[in-house]
Amino acid sequence: MKKTFYNIYKTCLLTGSLILVAASLSFGQAPGSGGPKPQEEEEEEDPNTPPTGVPIDGGATLLLAAGAGYGVKKLRDKRKAQKPLN
Repeated sequence: MKKTFYNIYKTCLLTGSLILVAASLSFGQAPGSGGPKPQEEEEEEDPNTPPTGVPIDGGATLLLAAGAGYGVKKLRDKRKAQKPLN
């Protein structure tokens, strides 16, 4: 009985400490410059100025790599299942 209580206590303590660490790391960023400001309609000096772009960088790359890895794994599993055992 004491061993079960000790395991539950240890699990709760570990879970609680992980939640506290995750909560302390999840604070938002301090306000920054806010990026470039959109042009006012009255101040249009050059109508050919391109709009401000949205950076699509790390997240899309990670999703593509994860999708490729998952596809390779599925192909390997399918080939392994089709091989006849000798």
